[in-house]
Amino acid sequence: MENYLFLSFILLGTGIAIVPVAVWLGLGSVLGFLIAGMLLGPVLSVLSVDVGSLERFAEFGVVMMLFLIGLELAPKKLWDLRKRLLGLGGLQLVCTSLAVMGLAMALGQPWQSALTIGLIFSLSSTAIVLQTLHEKGLLMGAGGQSSFSVLLMQDIVVIPILALLPLLVVPELAAMGGGAVSHGPTTSTGLSLNLVQGMPGWLRALVTLGSIILVIVGGAYLTGPVFRYVESAKLPELFTAMALTLVVGVAVLMMAVGLTPALGAFIAGVVLANSEYRNALEKEITPFKGLFLGLFFVSVGASVNFRLMVDNVGLVVSLTFGVMAIKAVILFALGRLFGVSGANNWLFALGMAQAGEFGFVLLSFSVATHVLSADLANTLIIVVALSMVLTPLFFLFYDKVVVPRYALKEPAES
Repeated sequence: MENYLFLSFILLGTGIAIVPVAVWLGLGSVLGFLIAGMLLGPVLSVLSVDVGSLERFAEFGVVMMLFLIGLELAPKKLWDLRKRLLGLGGLQLVCTSLAVMGLAMALGQPWQSALTIGLIFSLSSTAIVLQTLHEKGLLMGAGGQSSFSVLLMQDIVVIPILALLPLLVVPELAAMGGGAVSHGPTTSTGLSLNLVQGMPGWLRALVTLGSIILVIVGGAYLTGPVFRYVESAKLPELFTAMALTLVVGVAVLMMAVGLTPALGAFIAGVVLANSEYRNALEKEITPFKGLFLGLFFVSVGASVNFRLMVDNVGLVVSLTFGVMAIKAVILFALGRLFGVSGANNWLFALGMAQAGEFGFVLLSFSVATHVLSADLANTLIIVVALSMVLTPLFFLFYDKVVVPRYALKEPAES
Protein backbone atom coordinates (compact mmCIF):
# COMPACT_ATOMS: atom_id res chain seq x y z
CA MET A 1 0.00 0.00 0.00
CA GLU A 2 2.88 2.36 0.78
CA ASN A 3 4.11 2.03 -2.81
CA TYR A 4 0.73 3.02 -4.24
CA LEU A 5 0.47 6.00 -1.91
CA PHE A 6 3.99 7.13 -2.83
CA LEU A 7 3.24 6.73 -6.55
CA SER A 8 -0.01 8.67 -6.19
CA PHE A 9 1.86 11.45 -4.38
CA ILE A 10 4.46 11.67 -7.17
CA LEU A 11 1.87 11.70 -9.99
CA LEU A 12 -0.46 14.23 -8.37
CA GLY A 13 2.35 16.43 -7.05
CA THR A 14 4.11 16.65 -10.40
CA GLY A 15 0.86 17.52 -12.17
CA ILE A 16 0.06 20.20 -9.60
CA ALA A 17 3.55 21.69 -10.03
CA ILE A 18 3.73 21.65 -13.85
CA VAL A 19 0.19 22.22 -15.17
CA PRO A 20 -0.37 25.74 -13.74
CA VAL A 21 2.92 26.86 -15.31
CA ALA A 22 1.88 25.38 -18.68
CA VAL A 23 -1.52 27.10 -18.49
CA TRP A 24 0.13 30.40 -17.53
CA LEU A 25 2.42 30.11 -20.57
CA GLY A 26 -0.61 29.52 -22.79
CA LEU A 27 0.28 25.88 -23.52
CA GLY A 28 -2.90 24.39 -22.03
CA SER A 29 -3.43 21.77 -19.35
CA VAL A 30 -3.03 18.80 -21.71
CA LEU A 31 0.52 19.74 -22.69
CA GLY A 32 1.23 20.45 -19.02
CA PHE A 33 0.27 16.90 -18.04
CA LEU A 34 2.24 15.46 -20.99
CA ILE A 35 5.36 17.42 -19.94
CA ALA A 36 4.88 16.25 -16.36
CA GLY A 37 4.75 12.67 -17.63
CA MET A 38 7.92 13.09 -19.70
CA LEU A 39 9.73 14.46 -16.65
CA LEU A 40 8.43 11.56 -14.56
CA GLY A 41 9.33 8.89 -17.11
CA PRO A 42 12.85 8.18 -15.80
CA VAL A 43 11.60 8.19 -12.18
CA LEU A 44 8.82 5.70 -12.97
CA SER A 45 11.36 3.54 -14.78
CA VAL A 46 13.59 3.44 -11.69
CA LEU A 47 10.56 2.56 -9.56
CA SER A 48 9.69 -0.26 -12.03
CA VAL A 49 6.21 1.16 -12.61
CA ASP A 50 4.28 -0.45 -15.47
CA VAL A 51 3.35 2.68 -17.41
CA GLY A 52 1.24 0.67 -19.86
CA SER A 53 -0.98 -0.67 -17.07
CA LEU A 54 -1.20 2.81 -15.56
CA GLU A 55 -2.35 4.21 -18.88
CA ARG A 56 -4.99 1.52 -19.42
CA PHE A 57 -6.35 2.23 -15.93
CA ALA A 58 -6.37 5.98 -16.57
CA GLU A 59 -8.19 5.55 -19.90
CA PHE A 60 -11.32 5.38 -17.78
CA GLY A 61 -11.14 9.17 -17.97
CA VAL A 62 -11.92 8.88 -21.69
CA VAL A 63 -14.97 6.77 -20.81
CA MET A 64 -16.20 9.42 -18.38
CA MET A 65 -15.55 12.18 -20.90
CA LEU A 66 -17.64 10.49 -23.59
CA PHE A 67 -20.42 9.89 -21.06
CA LEU A 68 -20.48 13.60 -20.26
CA ILE A 69 -20.44 14.52 -23.96
CA GLY A 70 -23.36 12.15 -24.50
CA LEU A 71 -25.26 14.02 -21.79
CA GLU A 72 -24.91 17.18 -23.89
CA LEU A 73 -26.26 15.52 -27.05
CA ALA A 74 -29.93 14.68 -27.18
CA PRO A 75 -30.80 11.88 -29.65
CA LYS A 76 -32.19 14.43 -32.16
CA LYS A 77 -28.93 16.35 -32.18
CA LEU A 78 -26.96 13.12 -32.63
CA TRP A 79 -29.18 12.21 -35.59
CA ASP A 80 -28.36 15.59 -37.13
CA LEU A 81 -24.69 14.58 -37.09
CA ARG A 82 -25.25 11.37 -39.09
CA LYS A 83 -23.85 12.77 -42.35
CA ARG A 84 -20.60 13.83 -40.71
CA LEU A 85 -20.45 10.71 -38.57
CA LEU A 86 -20.77 8.24 -41.46
CA GLY A 87 -19.61 10.32 -44.43
CA LEU A 88 -16.82 12.45 -43.02
CA GLY A 89 -15.75 9.86 -40.42
CA GLY A 90 -15.85 6.96 -42.87
CA LEU A 91 -14.00 8.81 -45.64
CA GLN A 92 -11.33 9.98 -43.21
CA LEU A 93 -10.66 6.42 -42.09
CA VAL A 94 -10.46 5.06 -45.65
CA CYS A 95 -8.39 7.89 -47.14
CA THR A 96 -5.91 8.10 -44.26
CA SER A 97 -5.48 4.31 -44.08
CA LEU A 98 -4.74 4.07 -47.82
CA ALA A 99 -2.36 7.05 -47.81
CA VAL A 100 -0.33 5.80 -44.83
CA MET A 101 -0.42 2.26 -46.25
CA GLY A 102 1.09 3.58 -49.48
CA LEU A 103 3.86 5.33 -47.55
CA ALA A 104 4.60 2.16 -45.54
CA MET A 105 4.78 0.04 -48.69
CA ALA A 106 7.08 2.59 -50.29
CA LEU A 107 9.36 2.14 -47.27
CA GLY A 108 9.50 -1.61 -47.86
CA GLN A 109 6.75 -3.02 -45.62
CA PRO A 110 4.65 -5.99 -46.85
CA TRP A 111 1.07 -5.10 -47.66
CA GLN A 112 -0.32 -6.75 -44.52
CA SER A 113 1.94 -4.70 -42.23
CA ALA A 114 1.39 -1.57 -44.33
CA LEU A 115 -2.40 -1.90 -44.09
CA THR A 116 -2.16 -2.41 -40.33
CA ILE A 117 0.01 0.69 -39.94
CA GLY A 118 -2.45 2.65 -42.07
CA LEU A 119 -5.40 1.59 -39.94
CA ILE A 120 -3.54 2.40 -36.71
CA PHE A 121 -2.56 5.89 -37.83
CA SER A 122 -6.02 6.64 -39.20
CA LEU A 123 -7.16 6.93 -35.56
CA SER A 124 -6.82 10.14 -33.57
CA SER A 125 -6.72 10.86 -29.84
CA THR A 126 -10.22 11.18 -28.41
CA ALA A 127 -8.82 12.20 -25.03
CA ILE A 128 -6.55 15.02 -26.20
CA VAL A 129 -8.82 16.47 -28.90
CA LEU A 130 -12.08 16.51 -26.94
CA GLN A 131 -10.46 17.72 -23.73
CA THR A 132 -8.75 20.60 -25.56
CA LEU A 133 -11.90 21.53 -27.48
CA HIS A 134 -13.83 21.53 -24.18
CA GLU A 135 -11.27 23.79 -22.51
CA LYS A 136 -11.32 26.25 -25.40
CA GLY A 137 -15.12 26.21 -25.77
CA LEU A 138 -14.85 25.06 -29.40
CA LEU A 139 -16.65 21.73 -29.26
CA MET A 140 -20.03 23.05 -30.42
CA GLY A 141 -18.63 24.93 -33.42
CA ALA A 142 -18.40 23.50 -36.94
CA GLY A 143 -14.78 22.43 -36.46
CA GLY A 144 -15.50 20.89 -33.06
CA GLN A 145 -18.58 19.01 -34.23
CA SER A 146 -16.70 17.65 -37.25
CA SER A 147 -13.87 16.51 -34.96
CA PHE A 148 -16.33 14.87 -32.58
CA SER A 149 -18.10 13.02 -35.42
CA VAL A 150 -14.85 11.62 -36.78
CA LEU A 151 -13.62 10.61 -33.31
CA LEU A 152 -16.88 8.81 -32.56
CA MET A 153 -16.64 6.92 -35.86
CA GLN A 154 -13.06 5.96 -35.02
CA ASP A 155 -14.12 4.58 -31.63
CA ILE A 156 -16.75 2.46 -33.37
CA VAL A 157 -14.30 0.88 -35.85
CA VAL A 158 -11.68 -0.14 -33.27
CA ILE A 159 -13.40 -3.50 -32.69
CA PRO A 160 -13.61 -4.39 -36.43
CA ILE A 161 -9.92 -3.49 -36.75
CA LEU A 162 -9.06 -5.83 -33.87
CA ALA A 163 -11.08 -8.56 -35.58
CA LEU A 164 -9.26 -7.96 -38.88
CA LEU A 165 -5.67 -8.05 -37.58
CA PRO A 166 -5.43 -11.86 -37.08
CA LEU A 167 -6.29 -12.23 -40.78
CA LEU A 168 -3.24 -10.15 -41.80
CA VAL A 169 -0.53 -12.48 -40.47
CA VAL A 170 2.86 -12.04 -42.17
CA PRO A 171 4.23 -15.59 -42.71
CA GLU A 172 7.86 -14.55 -42.13
CA LEU A 173 7.00 -13.02 -38.73
CA ALA A 174 4.90 -16.03 -37.74
CA ALA A 175 7.85 -18.31 -38.52
CA MET A 176 10.18 -16.20 -36.38
CA GLY A 177 7.86 -16.22 -33.36
CA GLY A 178 6.69 -13.34 -31.17
CA GLY A 179 8.55 -10.42 -29.75
CA ALA A 180 8.09 -7.97 -26.94
CA VAL A 181 6.87 -4.44 -27.07
CA SER A 182 7.81 -1.78 -24.59
CA HIS A 183 4.30 -0.49 -24.05
CA GLY A 184 0.75 -1.70 -23.97
CA PRO A 185 -1.13 -4.95 -23.40
CA THR A 186 -0.39 -8.31 -24.91
CA THR A 187 -3.95 -9.19 -25.80
CA SER A 188 -6.59 -7.44 -27.84
CA THR A 189 -8.30 -5.86 -24.88
CA GLY A 190 -6.30 -6.94 -21.85
CA LEU A 191 -9.51 -8.32 -20.33
CA SER A 192 -10.57 -11.69 -18.99
CA LEU A 193 -14.33 -11.02 -18.99
CA ASN A 194 -14.98 -11.13 -22.74
CA LEU A 195 -18.20 -13.17 -22.84
CA VAL A 196 -18.45 -13.32 -26.63
CA GLN A 197 -15.04 -14.85 -27.21
CA GLY A 198 -15.42 -18.11 -29.11
CA MET A 199 -19.07 -17.50 -30.01
CA PRO A 200 -20.25 -17.87 -33.63
CA GLY A 201 -20.37 -14.56 -35.50
CA TRP A 202 -24.17 -14.40 -35.64
CA LEU A 203 -24.51 -15.06 -31.90
CA ARG A 204 -21.82 -12.50 -31.05
CA ALA A 205 -23.65 -9.87 -33.12
CA LEU A 206 -26.94 -10.77 -31.40
CA VAL A 207 -25.43 -10.50 -27.91
CA THR A 208 -23.75 -7.19 -28.79
CA LEU A 209 -26.98 -5.74 -30.18
CA GLY A 210 -28.89 -6.98 -27.13
CA SER A 211 -26.39 -5.26 -24.82
CA ILE A 212 -26.79 -1.94 -26.63
CA ILE A 213 -30.58 -2.26 -26.42
CA LEU A 214 -30.24 -3.05 -22.70
CA VAL A 215 -28.26 0.16 -22.16
CA ILE A 216 -30.84 2.20 -24.08
CA VAL A 217 -33.90 0.68 -22.39
CA GLY A 218 -32.28 0.66 -18.94
CA GLY A 219 -31.19 4.28 -19.30
CA ALA A 220 -34.64 5.36 -20.41
CA TYR A 221 -36.78 3.45 -17.88
CA LEU A 222 -34.69 2.19 -14.96
CA THR A 223 -32.33 5.01 -14.01
CA GLY A 224 -35.12 7.30 -12.80
CA PRO A 225 -36.52 4.89 -10.16
CA VAL A 226 -33.02 3.78 -9.11
CA PHE A 227 -31.78 7.35 -8.64
CA ARG A 228 -34.93 8.30 -6.72
CA TYR A 229 -34.34 5.32 -4.42
CA VAL A 230 -30.71 6.38 -3.83
CA GLU A 231 -31.76 10.01 -3.39
CA SER A 232 -34.21 9.00 -0.65
CA ALA A 233 -31.25 8.24 1.63
CA LYS A 234 -30.29 11.96 1.48
CA LEU A 235 -26.57 11.13 1.39
CA PRO A 236 -24.66 13.10 -1.29
CA GLU A 237 -21.80 10.61 -1.30
CA LEU A 238 -24.25 7.80 -2.10
CA PHE A 239 -25.48 9.70 -5.15
CA THR A 240 -21.85 10.15 -6.23
CA ALA A 241 -21.29 6.41 -5.82
CA MET A 242 -24.40 5.70 -7.90
CA ALA A 243 -23.22 7.99 -10.69
CA LEU A 244 -19.85 6.23 -10.80
CA THR A 245 -21.52 2.82 -10.63
CA LEU A 246 -23.62 3.70 -13.66
CA VAL A 247 -20.61 4.65 -15.79
CA VAL A 248 -18.48 1.72 -14.58
CA GLY A 249 -21.34 -0.73 -15.10
CA VAL A 250 -21.93 0.37 -18.70
CA ALA A 251 -18.18 0.21 -19.40
CA VAL A 252 -17.94 -3.33 -17.99
CA LEU A 253 -20.97 -4.47 -19.98
CA MET A 254 -19.52 -3.12 -23.23
CA MET A 255 -16.15 -4.76 -22.59
CA ALA A 256 -17.87 -8.04 -21.82
CA VAL A 257 -19.45 -8.09 -25.29
CA GLY A 258 -16.29 -6.96 -27.07
CA LEU A 259 -17.13 -3.27 -27.60
CA THR A 260 -15.15 -0.25 -26.47
CA PRO A 261 -16.32 1.02 -23.06
CA ALA A 262 -16.13 4.60 -24.35
CA LEU A 263 -18.78 3.86 -26.98
CA GLY A 264 -21.10 2.32 -24.38
CA ALA A 265 -20.65 5.27 -22.04
CA PHE A 266 -21.44 7.66 -24.87
CA ILE A 267 -24.66 5.78 -25.71
CA ALA A 268 -25.68 5.85 -22.03
CA GLY A 269 -25.00 9.59 -21.91
CA VAL A 270 -27.15 10.24 -24.99
CA VAL A 271 -30.00 8.18 -23.50
CA LEU A 272 -29.83 10.24 -20.28
CA ALA A 273 -29.50 13.60 -22.08
CA ASN A 274 -33.17 14.41 -21.39
CA SER A 275 -33.20 12.92 -17.88
CA GLU A 276 -34.11 15.02 -14.86
CA TYR A 277 -30.80 13.89 -13.33
CA ARG A 278 -28.62 15.07 -16.23
CA ASN A 279 -27.20 18.13 -14.42
CA ALA A 280 -26.62 16.19 -11.21
CA LEU A 281 -24.79 13.43 -13.06
CA GLU A 282 -22.62 15.96 -14.86
CA LYS A 283 -21.74 17.66 -11.58
CA GLU A 284 -20.75 14.37 -9.90
CA ILE A 285 -18.74 12.86 -12.78
CA THR A 286 -16.78 15.93 -13.94
CA PRO A 287 -14.14 16.00 -11.13
CA PHE A 288 -13.36 12.29 -11.56
CA LYS A 289 -13.13 12.74 -15.33
CA GLY A 290 -10.59 15.52 -14.89
CA LEU A 291 -8.41 13.48 -12.52
CA PHE A 292 -8.43 10.35 -14.68
CA LEU A 293 -7.70 12.29 -17.85
CA GLY A 294 -4.83 14.09 -16.17
CA LEU A 295 -3.41 10.74 -15.09
CA PHE A 296 -3.87 9.42 -18.63
CA PHE A 297 -1.91 12.32 -20.16
CA VAL A 298 0.84 11.90 -17.58
CA SER A 299 1.12 8.21 -18.48
CA VAL A 300 1.32 9.04 -22.21
CA GLY A 301 4.16 11.45 -21.55
CA ALA A 302 5.92 8.88 -19.37
CA SER A 303 5.60 6.25 -22.12
CA VAL A 304 7.98 8.12 -24.44
CA ASN A 305 11.11 5.95 -24.65
CA PHE A 306 13.77 8.63 -24.97
CA ARG A 307 16.63 6.17 -25.39
CA LEU A 308 14.96 4.51 -28.36
CA MET A 309 13.97 7.91 -29.68
CA VAL A 310 17.54 9.25 -29.53
CA ASP A 311 18.89 6.12 -31.22
CA ASN A 312 16.41 6.61 -34.10
CA VAL A 313 15.79 10.35 -33.89
CA GLY A 314 15.86 11.01 -37.65
CA LEU A 315 13.46 8.19 -38.46
CA VAL A 316 11.09 8.93 -35.57
CA VAL A 317 10.86 12.67 -36.28
CA SER A 318 10.43 12.09 -40.04
CA LEU A 319 7.69 9.51 -39.53
CA THR A 320 5.89 11.65 -36.95
CA PHE A 321 5.75 14.79 -39.05
CA GLY A 322 5.14 12.78 -42.22
CA VAL A 323 2.10 11.01 -40.79
CA MET A 324 0.75 14.20 -39.19
CA ALA A 325 1.16 16.10 -42.47
CA ILE A 326 -0.66 13.37 -44.42
CA LYS A 327 -3.53 13.34 -41.93
CA ALA A 328 -3.79 17.13 -41.82
CA VAL A 329 -3.95 17.44 -45.62
CA ILE A 330 -6.61 14.71 -45.89
CA LEU A 331 -8.64 16.20 -43.04
CA PHE A 332 -8.45 19.69 -44.53
CA ALA A 333 -9.60 18.43 -47.95
CA LEU A 334 -12.46 16.39 -46.48
CA GLY A 335 -13.47 19.31 -44.27
CA ARG A 336 -13.82 21.51 -47.36
CA LEU A 337 -15.80 18.75 -49.09
CA PHE A 338 -18.27 18.63 -46.19
CA GLY A 339 -18.68 22.39 -45.92
CA VAL A 340 -16.30 23.15 -43.04
CA SER A 341 -14.59 26.41 -43.96
CA GLY A 342 -12.25 29.09 -42.68
CA ALA A 343 -10.71 28.80 -39.23
CA ASN A 344 -13.03 25.88 -38.38
CA ASN A 345 -11.43 23.74 -41.07
CA TRP A 346 -7.95 24.59 -39.80
CA LEU A 347 -9.09 23.61 -36.31
CA PHE A 348 -10.42 20.32 -37.66
CA ALA A 349 -7.27 19.50 -39.66
CA LEU A 350 -4.66 20.58 -37.10
CA GLY A 351 -6.47 19.20 -34.06
CA MET A 352 -7.03 15.72 -35.51
CA ALA A 353 -3.61 15.18 -37.12
CA GLN A 354 -2.14 13.06 -34.32
CA ALA A 355 -2.34 9.31 -33.71
CA GLY A 356 -4.55 8.07 -30.88
CA GLU A 357 -4.41 6.17 -27.62
CA PHE A 358 -5.90 3.08 -29.25
CA GLY A 359 -2.71 2.94 -31.32
CA PHE A 360 -0.88 1.53 -28.28
CA VAL A 361 -3.39 -1.32 -28.02
CA LEU A 362 -3.40 -2.06 -31.75
CA LEU A 363 0.40 -2.02 -32.05
CA SER A 364 0.78 -4.47 -29.18
CA PHE A 365 -1.90 -6.75 -30.62
CA SER A 366 -0.25 -6.53 -34.05
CA VAL A 367 2.96 -7.97 -32.58
CA ALA A 368 1.05 -10.73 -30.78
CA THR A 369 -0.71 -11.72 -34.03
CA HIS A 370 2.53 -11.60 -36.10
CA VAL A 371 1.49 -8.67 -38.27
CA LEU A 372 4.28 -6.31 -37.16
CA SER A 373 7.76 -7.02 -35.81
CA ALA A 374 8.47 -6.01 -32.22
CA ASP A 375 11.25 -3.60 -33.29
CA LEU A 376 8.96 -1.82 -35.75
CA ALA A 377 6.12 -1.68 -33.21
CA ASN A 378 8.41 -0.15 -30.57
CA THR A 379 9.46 2.55 -33.03
CA LEU A 380 5.87 3.26 -34.05
CA ILE A 381 4.83 3.51 -30.40
CA ILE A 382 7.27 6.43 -30.08
CA VAL A 383 5.72 7.99 -33.19
CA VAL A 384 2.22 7.65 -31.69
CA ALA A 385 3.28 9.14 -28.35
CA LEU A 386 5.28 11.97 -29.95
CA SER A 387 2.37 12.93 -32.22
CA MET A 388 0.12 13.14 -29.17
CA VAL A 389 2.68 15.25 -27.33
CA LEU A 390 2.93 17.65 -30.29
CA THR A 391 -0.84 18.12 -30.63
CA PRO A 392 -1.20 20.90 -28.02
CA LEU A 393 1.42 22.86 -30.00
CA PHE A 394 -0.79 22.53 -33.10
CA PHE A 395 -3.70 23.95 -31.10
CA LEU A 396 -1.38 26.75 -29.96
CA PHE A 397 -0.54 27.49 -33.62
CA TYR A 398 -4.28 27.61 -34.33
CA ASP A 399 -4.84 30.11 -31.48
CA LYS A 400 -1.87 32.37 -32.22
CA VAL A 401 -1.70 32.28 -36.03
CA VAL A 402 -4.90 30.96 -37.63
CA VAL A 403 -7.51 32.71 -35.47
CA PRO A 404 -5.91 36.21 -35.72
CA ARG A 405 -5.53 35.78 -39.48
CA TYR A 406 -9.22 35.01 -39.99
CA ALA A 407 -10.24 37.68 -37.47
CA LEU A 408 -8.48 40.24 -39.69
CA LYS A 409 -10.03 38.86 -42.88
CA GLU A 410 -13.65 38.94 -41.67
CA PRO A 411 -13.96 42.76 -41.29
CA ALA A 412 -12.29 43.22 -44.66
CA GLU A 413 -14.78 40.86 -46.32
CA SER A 414 -17.76 42.62 -44.71
